[in-house]
Amino acid sequence: MDDYENEALPVGEAQVAEAMQTLQRYKAGKAALDKRIVDNELWFRMGHWKNYQNPMMPGKAQPSSGWLFNSIANKHADAMDNYPEPNVLPREADDEDTARALSSVLPVVLEQADYEQVYSDCWWRKLKQGTGVTGIFWDPAMRGGIGDIAVRSVNLLMLYWEPGVADIQASPDFFSLSLEDTARLCAQYPQLAGHTASVLDVPRYIHDEGQDTSSKSVVVDWYYKRPDETGRMVLHYCKFCNGVVLYASQNDPALAESGLYDHGQYPFVFDPLFVEEDSPAGFGYIDVMKDCQTAIDKMNHAMDENVLLSAKQRYVLSDTAGVNEEELADFSRDIVHVVGRLNDDSFRPLQTAGLQGNSLSYRQSRIEELKEISGNRDMTQGGTAGGVTAASAIAALQEAGSKLSRDMLKSAYRAFAKQCYLIIELMRQFYDEQRVFRIVGESGESRFVPFSAQALRAVPGGSVGGVELGSREPIFDIVVSAAKKSTFSRLSQNETAKECYQLGFFKPENADAALAALEMMDFEGIEKVRQRVRQNGTLAQQLARMQQQMAQMAAVIAQQGTGPDEPARSAGGASAQKDGQAVKLAGLGNTLPVAAAARAMDIH
Repeated sequence: MDDYENEALPVGEAQVAEAMQTLQRYKAGKAALDKRIVDNELWFRMGHWKNYQNPMMPGKAQPSSGWLFNSIANKHADAMDNYPEPNVLPREADDEDTARALSSVLPVVLEQADYEQVYSDCWWRKLKQGTGVTGIFWDPAMRGGIGDIAVRSVNLLMLYWEPGVADIQASPDFFSLSLEDTARLCAQYPQLAGHTASVLDVPRYIHDEGQDTSSKSVVVDWYYKRPDETGRMVLHYCKFCNGVVLYASQNDPALAESGLYDHGQYPFVFDPLFVEEDSPAGFGYIDVMKDCQTAIDKMNHAMDENVLLSAKQRYVLSDTAGVNEEELADFSRDIVHVVGRLNDDSFRPLQTAGLQGNSLSYRQSRIEELKEISGNRDMTQGGTAGGVTAASAIAALQEAGSKLSRDMLKSAYRAFAKQCYLIIELMRQFYDEQRVFRIVGESGESRFVPFSAQALRAVPGGSVGGVELGSREPIFDIVVSAAKKSTFSRLSQNETAKECYQLGFFKPENADAALAALEMMDFEGIEKVRQRVRQNGTLAQQLARMQQQMAQMAAVIAQQGTGPDEPARSAGGASAQKDGQAVKLAGLGNTLPVAAAARAMDIH
């Protein structure tokens, strides 16, 4: 504790105070975005009436229709139908085995980090707030102290960067805030005792039940890049709370020179939906649809009031009419007493005009407008119109209407590739001990693959003429595909496979023609199909050569004599007859293994 309080250390109270000033400047630049994020969360929960007051009809019902919610929920379902899967490719032939191992190990690392939940949470935030943020960290406390990679979905409301930068990696400082229990912090960090008064405020979402934050403190994870003696930018990290340093990488002798992570990048990946200039954060569908949804809710409000007023019987009653109001308001009474005479001037029913057809048409047009601007038409949800009844036609229209979803998925896949690169870099730095991963083999069996950072670290380049060539670090490319495909994608893939089979693509004698056709085709998994066709063609050629050789050998054996000994000739004839049967068996079909035909032969 005394070491942290020593001002001689690189990071102390003065540096934290300076970082707090930078953080306040970043907060001021992000205030508008924070307000929009909080507001959008209310819109998503259909609680936006809390921020909208109708001065014309105070105290009345405030209906909220779910058109906006339905659109966002459908797009999230599209994202989960296309859950990503990494495929690691080497840039040099020497790294091919390592790339193949990484392709098997990376999905297991993601599964152990519960990435599917992170992917889902990130997509909800991407659609609601406009930006999904994923954090890739090394957690030394995981796996019983061995440490492992942690992947988390990060709340954009708690992140701050320099205003005006389009990429967070260009920001000199980056802050990640969190609310934590003060008593627990004091137990974990004794140097925090006596500094429990919160000195920093953070924006909060609006909750119906409210939140008590009096017993919590704001913990700041401060990431910053500074050049070292050689000019290389080094990533450092400081964790502080209420002006007290809890941990700093520059104060740690093991990390003072190298920094927190060797890759030197902020461990956050931003995935914006609709890009804004000069900002790493974008805007989402709620920002686009909220005005149209407001108009629909206002019309629903007015129409509900109109229907209720039209259904209820009301009267205009003069004070001189002499009507018993209690009996008039009681619909169970058959008789209403009147004093004097009634006429139209003192008593008449008050009837509210019903809804006009053009009002309903206008409301429906606004609903169609919201569907149009969100790309969530009825066809994309399986609805039909215009006499479309064929399943294939519906599927084709759904695929044509899902180009917006495919565009969003491509941006998510680009962000996923960046996350995989960060994971590989953390494995390169921290996987000192060999770990064993259970993967599923090509035949569906379980395999256990050992892996360590040794395969990822720099390899000596050797020397030429006594001159050292230096070291070479393996570099990989990542190609992302959908591990979980939508129903239409699976249906299309299955139909393609059946058509290839029916056209004879997999018949060995058609291998050359099938390869020529496949060169002009393009579908997912085409390389595997080409490989299979080539294997079939090679097998057919080998079988044809073997048949020809066996036929030649059978003819030679039949022509050979074994001398005056008749039994020997009989044996030779039997042998030749057996060889001829083997040749016939080998020619029965392309699926008969050559080894089976060879075992049936009897050549001396």
